[in-house]
Amino acid sequence: MSGRQVAVVGAAGCEPDSVAAQMAEEVGRHLAGAGVTLVCGGLTGVMEAACRGAKEAGGSAIGIVPGSEMSEANPFCTHVVATGIGHARNLAVVSSGQAVIAIGGEWGTLSEIGLARAIGRPVIALRSWTVSGRGSMEDAPGVRAAETAREAVDLALAHEAP
Repeated sequence: MSGRQVAVVGAAGCEPDSVAAQMAEEVGRHLAGAGVTLVCGGLTGVMEAACRGAKEAGGSAIGIVPGSEMSEANPFCTHVVATGIGHARNLAVVSSGQAVIAIGGEWGTLSEIGLARAIGRPVIALRSWTVSGRGSMEDAPGVRAAETAREAVDLALAHEAP
């Protein structure tokens, strides 16, 4: 694989002027500035904001949409994969990045965090879910918290491609 990719996940329902959307746009800009392709679910909210930031900074954003129509994707996706598999596409999203940056989020974001860790991808939680468990899952191994977009991108890029 010649280029690096980082998955960005978060709520489709976040408002365009929200803190989460602002952070997502900044994450997209930082990824593009580092020459990294952004991969996301391709819809609205956090995904659209991250794609906007990447595209406006001259980068690429791949949207892996849940339906079978490429027109579902937000207008800032530079490439679209129409899956027709609904929420199951979350696995394709997190599998396509060397790391996953979770920004805010709802239940779908939590599922993506779990899937990412199940396949060994590191997760950077940017004001997102906090998770913990018992035994070997105590302290959520492989999930790191970040407070800023720059910190999240730096942590994600510190990992080698799988």
